[in-house]
Amino acid sequence: MPISPNFNSIITKQWDINFTQCAPNGFLKYTDLCNMLQLTAAAHSELGGISFYDMQEFHQAWVLSRMRVEIAELPKWGDTVTVTTWINSLENSRSVRALEMHLNGKKIVGAETFWAVFNTQKRRPEALALPYDHFELYPEKKATANGFSKVNVSTATSKIADKTVYMSDLDIVNHVNNVKYLEWCLDYTAAPLLLKQQLQSIEMNFLKELSLQDQVEILKQEDDYESLFNITTEGKTCFALQLNWK
Repeated sequence: MPISPNFNSIITKQWDINFTQCAPNGFLKYTDLCNMLQLTAAAHSELGGISFYDMQEFHQAWVLSRMRVEIAELPKWGDTVTVTTWINSLENSRSVRALEMHLNGKKIVGAETFWAVFNTQKRRPEALALPYDHFELYPEKKATANGFSKVNVSTATSKIADKTVYMSDLDIVNHVNNVKYLEWCLDYTAAPLLLKQQLQSIEMNFLKELSLQDQVEILKQEDDYESLFNITTEGKTCFALQLNWK
């Protein structure tokens, strides 16, 4: 698709929170929060002519490599939020994108994301085949207090579950959708911590793609301040997660 006449290097998208996106406490689920952020990023790439459909002409897609989300509070059912996004850096096969969520003019969520260009046939990273010079970059405009980092899951050695990858876990790139990893781990997190909005930040590293019928182990280590999850296949980490608690 050509670059939209409505394209801008910073965009803001409005979202209405509906009941299907909410937990039993009536507030937005953390998984749906991450989905909303990524859908906003996808909308921006579509306006700028580097969407999934544009890139598929060259058998390419954006895949998420790292994501940090800092949460002051969550919106609830019936709220209308705005999500603003811009690009910090974009070069060759890599891009860092920032996102902020506001409710009634107040910033409630900030996120920093690291994306890679992925060849969907060769199943490996490569340089972006489409032009992107029309995107103005904002390297100093940060959305989070801390940038994303490498999650150290060396202590997350207690096995809590085995998992088989099913069709419902896959996305359009034909691998496990990044939010699914988070969902798997939150299923083994104490419900009161989630329902009382004790989660302060989420740090995710996506290291190895998973496909249909893959077998994985979910490992965990936690204390009063953080929970670490390590999802492995054949002894190798494919996803690392750090949850920091208030």
